[in-house]
Amino acid sequence: MTSTAPHQSVLDKPFVLDLFAGPGGLDVAGHALDIPSLGIEWDRSACLTRYAAGLDTLHADVSAVRRDAFESLPPEINVLAGGPPCQTYSVAGKGAGRKALEEVKEYIERLMAGQSDEAIDKSLKKLSDPRTAMVLEPLRYAIQATRSPNRQKRPYDVIVLEQVPAVEALWKHYAKVLEQTGLPDGTKYKVVVDVLDTETYGVPQTRSRAVLIARREGLGQPSLPAPTHRAYEAKEWNRRAELSASGIHQPTLDDKDTEEEAEKSRATDDSALKPWKSMGEVLARPVGTHPGRRTPFLVRSNYGSSGVPGRRGVRTDLQPAATVTGRISRFVVFEHLDEQVVREGARFSMNEAGMLQSFPPDYPWSGTAQAQQVGNAVPPVFGAHLLSAALGLPVPNPDVLRKPWVPATEEQRAKLRSHGCGAADTCTARCPRPEDQAPARSAARPRTEMSKK
Repeated sequence: MTSTAPHQSVLDKPFVLDLFAGPGGLDVAGHALDIPSLGIEWDRSACLTRYAAGLDTLHADVSAVRRDAFESLPPEINVLAGGPPCQTYSVAGKGAGRKALEEVKEYIERLMAGQSDEAIDKSLKKLSDPRTAMVLEPLRYAIQATRSPNRQKRPYDVIVLEQVPAVEALWKHYAKVLEQTGLPDGTKYKVVVDVLDTETYGVPQTRSRAVLIARREGLGQPSLPAPTHRAYEAKEWNRRAELSASGIHQPTLDDKDTEEEAEKSRATDDSALKPWKSMGEVLARPVGTHPGRRTPFLVRSNYGSSGVPGRRGVRTDLQPAATVTGRISRFVVFEHLDEQVVREGARFSMNEAGMLQSFPPDYPWSGTAQAQQVGNAVPPVFGAHLLSAALGLPVPNPDVLRKPWVPATEEQRAKLRSHGCGAADTCTARCPRPEDQAPARSAARPRTEMSKK
């Protein structure tokens, strides 16, 4: 079900708590909608990016905040959002989470039955990969809100969650217990769940996400955001490419208008939707410090897109990017449409990689592993659609996110870090230590953050 009702916000003053906040995709979406947010993020470098961007942040372990510092969270927070770590559920990972789906469902039932945190935590230690249990944290936060004296035991009004498609089964189980069983205090929600494609919301990449939107009973039936752009069809594109290879001409950036007109002329049910956005459309023009990529180019990725084999391989500037992951820095960019002509162009800059995720130009990527930060993030344009649908707000204006981002001043960064880390210029003993992260980093897999967004 997609949103077709007139726009009327379900909350007077929405305030988002962003779990697993990463470098700020959902917070940037909130910024575009004038919605304040507080993010909780484990990874130090992602926090540095957030401070540089001017985003309110707690450098902390989500689980630790729930256990030890929940009462310190602003009581006016009424929207819970999050995208737990996806590594164990992703098709790119070893699949520990996918194997544990039924076991995690049992934990959901136990939480809703009101079992103590101590009993749950003891059992969770049996999981082969601790990150698998992170998918339970949004539910544990929702329950904790109903027990919080600081909140006067007031439940969250709206919940917005997103993850890789493999987690859809868990979101559906979330929906079942939230609607039928309710939280231990009796609070129930109306819920919608589905897998959405980000290119259908104007993000210039093919990326599928399992989405849950819930509203507390009495706030109306929630709806999924209505798509604004057409879905990218690999088979249709490949058919046109084969025609080009047979003697017509290879599409270039200059053919964009022709391609769009051809798309618009197709008699399909989605004729009112805009064409999907291409890499070239987003990167061609100079903006901020981005010099523009006017020259037609090819991109070869070494990673698939949401497990759909037809989306792998080489794409031109006229296509959306393959799923942007932590490997975006390895994507090979050829500034020639004939791959046999070995004239390799520069790889995507972090600024360009962020723009392919729909971050504003000049977003202040900071710290280390910046490509991983970009790949882990929620695309802000997609996040804005999710928040708008969840809260009953008008469809966001994408132009807001196309303007260069204005970074925080040094004074602002120091203030944010004092709040988030405990000191203006450094981490403190209260910040998570990288060596405490589980499972530990290894030479073969150098990055295993608890960060997702």
